[in-house]
Amino acid sequence: MSRGFLIAATGSGCGKTTITCGLLMAMKQQGLRVQSFKCGPDYIDPMFHKKILGVPSKNLDLFFSGASGVREVFYRGNDSDVSVVEGVMGLYDGLHAESIEGSSYALASALNLPVILVVDAHGMGRSLLAVIAGFQKMDVEHRIAGVLLNRISKSYYGMIKPVIETELQIPVLGYLPKQAEGTLESRYLGLKLPDEVTDLMDQASKLGELLSETVDMEALLKVSEIKDDYDFKEKEIPSSSPEKKAVRIAIARDEAFCFYYEENLRILRECGAELVEFSPLHDAHLPSDISGLILGGGYPELFAKKLSKNTLIRQEIQEVIHRGMPSLAECGGFMYLHESMEDAKGNHYPMCGVIPGNCYNTGKLVRFGYITLEDCESRFLSKDSSKIRGHEFHYYDCEENGSDAVSTKPVTGRNWMSSLIGENHWWGFAHLYYGSNLDFPRKFIRCCNLWKED
Repeated sequence: MSRGFLIAATGSGCGKTTITCGLLMAMKQQGLRVQSFKCGPDYIDPMFHKKILGVPSKNLDLFFSGASGVREVFYRGNDSDVSVVEGVMGLYDGLHAESIEGSSYALASALNLPVILVVDAHGMGRSLLAVIAGFQKMDVEHRIAGVLLNRISKSYYGMIKPVIETELQIPVLGYLPKQAEGTLESRYLGLKLPDEVTDLMDQASKLGELLSETVDMEALLKVSEIKDDYDFKEKEIPSSSPEKKAVRIAIARDEAFCFYYEENLRILRECGAELVEFSPLHDAHLPSDISGLILGGGYPELFAKKLSKNTLIRQEIQEVIHRGMPSLAECGGFMYLHESMEDAKGNHYPMCGVIPGNCYNTGKLVRFGYITLEDCESRFLSKDSSKIRGHEFHYYDCEENGSDAVSTKPVTGRNWMSSLIGENHWWGFAHLYYGSNLDFPRKFIRCCNLWKED
């Protein structure tokens, strides 16, 4: 890998994901081998990346992994011609207002990547220079290597480009005009899942062709050369049971349950898991010969009626958990384990019945942001390794959220009780990042092996 860059913006809603998806497709159309990444904990943007490229997109998160951890994820197995990292929010927006900690800029610094700044030019003229100059002033490491202008006409782009380049001494690499009908627009991205967008690949293809015409791809690749002497040596995670055959673990994967960090799945496999996908929506039974169960996040509330009608698999899940099968459930999967779930209209539907109570839409964002969770009674994690990092983002709440972990916000220190934890299970709203505590996946695989032996 010799080329890479981070696509950043002046703020959310400026077109980062639209332009990222378009550039991914444009480079793919040119025959380049492309690897994509997403800054931060978001699940949906990487799903669009994966749909376009046909290979998994990985999350790079400094809160979860630290600088050395994100470098490891970035370089491991990366033999691409170019690596594209989509930023999050505005370039300098991070964990708090006092610093760039956790920001796209901090990630670019950790990876020594150049930054391509997306600026929404709609409704602006010469004021564009003030915006760009302000971002340049804060760029103490001189990482901003070029600018892309979004929502600007071809004619005005031709006028403003030389002005920006002459006065600010920065390359303007191209633009994206207000898109014609039939191309992938920003209103889809980050709000819908890829499979919900009609003719996604056709739209992305048209967007890629458009950007190939409006962006100087040769200049973009030229400013994207990585000059890094980072000596990466791939670290293997010792298997929890190196002498044993991989343990089969059922993992929910369909329209309702689709939020998984690729790094978590890799870690589970290296710890000794054979992950067997199944669908709580479409399958009548769990996979055969399994010794563990994982129910990830997603949008089960959108499929509550259909999930409820699939009584056979709900009953099987209830039965194997009551028999003691090790299990992990987070966010949507956690909701699915409850007695019932409401849809957007307030209709109640029976779920797995493992956890008492109902799950309901609060009409507002209940929890949002990074947290550190501590297994306060050392039920699943030992006392000397009892903390794991995660992220929450949910509008739903449950009558039973658990009280076996202390969840703490990293900046404010505010905390609350959460999660249902036992010796062989961990259920809660938080999306956990296993790389922040490798004892967590190892413990789960050990539990699965013990269950298999019994």
